[in-house]
Amino acid sequence: MKKLLCMSVTGLLLGSAAFADGQTLTVGTNVADAGVLDPHSATSTADKGLLHWMFNGLVRIQPGQSNPDFIEPDIAKSWTTSADGLTWTFALRDDVDCHGDYGRIDANDVVYSLTRASDADRSAFAGDFAAISSIEATGDFEVTITLANQIPSLLGLLISYHGGNIVCQDAVEALGDNYAQTPIGTGPFMFAEYQPQQFIRLVANPEYFRGEPQIKEIVYRYIPSDSTRDLAFQSGELDMMTGRQDQIWAERIKKVEGANLVLMSPGEMSVLSLNKTMAPLDNILVRQAIAHAINREELVAFRGADVIVPAISPVPEGNLGYTDDVPQYAHSVDRAKALLAEAGYPDGVTIQTIHTNNPGMLPTMEAVQAQLARAGINMDITVVEHSTFHEQIRKDLSQVVHYSALRFPVADVYLSQFFHSDAIVNTPSGVTNFSHCSVADAQIEAARAETDATRQLALWAEAQAAIMEDLCAVPLFQARLLWVWNDKLDLGVEVAGSLNLSPPVTELARFTD
Repeated sequence: MKKLLCMSVTGLLLGSAAFADGQTLTVGTNVADAGVLDPHSATSTADKGLLHWMFNGLVRIQPGQSNPDFIEPDIAKSWTTSADGLTWTFALRDDVDCHGDYGRIDANDVVYSLTRASDADRSAFAGDFAAISSIEATGDFEVTITLANQIPSLLGLLISYHGGNIVCQDAVEALGDNYAQTPIGTGPFMFAEYQPQQFIRLVANPEYFRGEPQIKEIVYRYIPSDSTRDLAFQSGELDMMTGRQDQIWAERIKKVEGANLVLMSPGEMSVLSLNKTMAPLDNILVRQAIAHAINREELVAFRGADVIVPAISPVPEGNLGYTDDVPQYAHSVDRAKALLAEAGYPDGVTIQTIHTNNPGMLPTMEAVQAQLARAGINMDITVVEHSTFHEQIRKDLSQVVHYSALRFPVADVYLSQFFHSDAIVNTPSGVTNFSHCSVADAQIEAARAETDATRQLALWAEAQAAIMEDLCAVPLFQARLLWVWNDKLDLGVEVAGSLNLSPPVTELARFTD
């Protein structure tokens, strides 16, 4: 373990500074409070977006992009791969410092980080790393990763997102349980202060290896009310904010003077997972009735065609391995009612769901609730705060889970995290398989190791067809991420998308006036 320097972490975290106009970026997000800020445990959209500005991975997707074609070095400066694709060796930069006095990142920190990300007791993303058989420091600034079998994209696991975020071992061990609310990273901005249900304050990292940020402070405010957030932006209290994922909002905000609206790609995949272990959803006829009762075109009209794209497969359109050759369930209230009667429920059924109060998600679930009611399916919604929602659905407490996710755009990621039995929630390796789906395990596993690209695509297609045949979940739509910032803020890059769920605020960002 590296020796800590003299400055205390308390001084770093609690120190306050007043910055001149043009040096503070104020951001409004649409949740009521922070959840978990440990990057290996954070699962909520708002938390991951904030961590985007604080952490690095071995590699990253070029800021402003979301396509794997734009992967580039981050903490790793280069890498080599063995002929069989099972051994990857990463040469690290030797000038990456942890925030505060936690020393320089070296191979031991990287090994610690990825080992921690692979541990189900310490990481929400452990299942993603199942194919890794060893992670070793093969030099002070060299790490070798060995795979048990080939996977579609190791680099996709090592970007600065989810388990790929590199943490500082000394900081994690020194802060213990407090690390979840006082994250220490290596990125352009450092954690400084947290006021519950109000804001988190970040300050510029003067030792950032790509250069000191031009913006000196970020105030990340928790404003769950859309109208309050909109008024704060229009009055100049906010420089940037999370937008509402519907077209009416987008058209209105575009008319605000000085507003720069960006619809980022790829879209979040919105899916209704059906817990097959809970009656009446253990009856496939009931699951089929739900699928037929849902009207995607109505949902698109409700949210807006520029913002929403209907989904028919459990893998998002545009991902490597996507297919539309899957069983489909045309909207038909009469068919839904007939299926319920055949299942032994001629008078309808009642199902339960726990749902977030996030204003970007709740209206969709209320619209689905109204659609189901037409077919005699009563869906009782228990609304909870967003972080509580994530906690409770992972304890397997909800019959129906409406979940929106943006992942590395390869079919294996969505299939493994949402539909492989290893990912069933409330189990040691649980991730986000809320339906207890297992019908496509064989195809998912075979595709991971398949070296023939054509055969791999076929296996992914078979998996998607099996999942839709068994109706583990009902895909709803893909919703693009809407962010708006004032036109005096120059992020230094063109923003087409972001897997990290927030725009790239890097050392390049600045105010132009």
